[in-house]
Amino acid sequence: MPHDLEPRLLRAFVAVAEELHFTRAAARLYVAQQALSRDIRRLERELGAELFTRTTRQVLLTLDGERLLPYAHGVLAAYDELGAAFDDGARPLLVDLNTDGMISGRVLARARELAPECELMARYESGLTGAAAEILAGRLDVSFGRFAGLAPAVRARLSAQPVRWEPMAVLLPDDHPLAGRPEVELDALAGESVYAGAGNPATREWTDLAERLFAGRGIKVAPPAPVAIGFEEFRRVMAKSRSPVLVAVDFPAMPGCVLRPLVDPIPLSPVSLVWRKGLKHPGVTALRTAAAALAEAEGWLGKPAGAWLTEGDLTHMCPNQ
Repeated sequence: MPHDLEPRLLRAFVAVAEELHFTRAAARLYVAQQALSRDIRRLERELGAELFTRTTRQVLLTLDGERLLPYAHGVLAAYDELGAAFDDGARPLLVDLNTDGMISGRVLARARELAPECELMARYESGLTGAAAEILAGRLDVSFGRFAGLAPAVRARLSAQPVRWEPMAVLLPDDHPLAGRPEVELDALAGESVYAGAGNPATREWTDLAERLFAGRGIKVAPPAPVAIGFEEFRRVMAKSRSPVLVAVDFPAMPGCVLRPLVDPIPLSPVSLVWRKGLKHPGVTALRTAAAALAEAEGWLGKPAGAWLTEGDLTHMCPNQ
């Protein structure tokens, strides 16, 4: 008895067994009658049994055919159940929002409106470097962040869609000398140590962007702080360190701190939607549609005059420029 019967052969057998007519069975399977007859002959050879008696007027099941039919139904039902269990479109899509309250949350909310039948589950991995590793390991599906900050070998296995050039800001203790300004000129941070995730392996792309921004301006990247999991822990650790923190302009409010946009120049953080290359899921389509619609409606991909950005980020966000 063979152990590797192709499901296609069993489907051909079941169609003929139920129709008792090769022409109707071929039409039901959307195949040519010749191809269907070949599959039935191959199945008979592999089983070493004749499954049908054929005359010019009728097709009938043999005893072996009648014996095979319930087994074929059971095998095909199990095969279909297995396929459904691993159908990407039927399972929840795990979406990393990086931090609660950011633009990624707005994209997710719009995607849920567009595809209410999909289960889009939010996760918070805090950095694209860490999230990308989770995506490639199959433990996460989608994330947001600075795609150009990932290693080339990692980028090669991912797909990305630009979402926003997000202006950057600094989070300051509310008694910091710069806290009274409505905006903070970048050069006003000279002599400061600004926290930008140094030492956190999950946020290397953000630390790299900060180092590029601070280079030649007399601004230091603050030394590593304990990796805080969750907003409250982050608030507590930053309150102890008292360091200014480099953030995006839509970073959520934090008690005891003020957020001030950076200007002269306006540094831009590139945000892309990132997913595993080849992933097919209606939730990914909904997220891409939502991101594109919001970007167009709110001008997220526009760059203000005199903005600061890196060439590598420009290449990945605007490949045709």
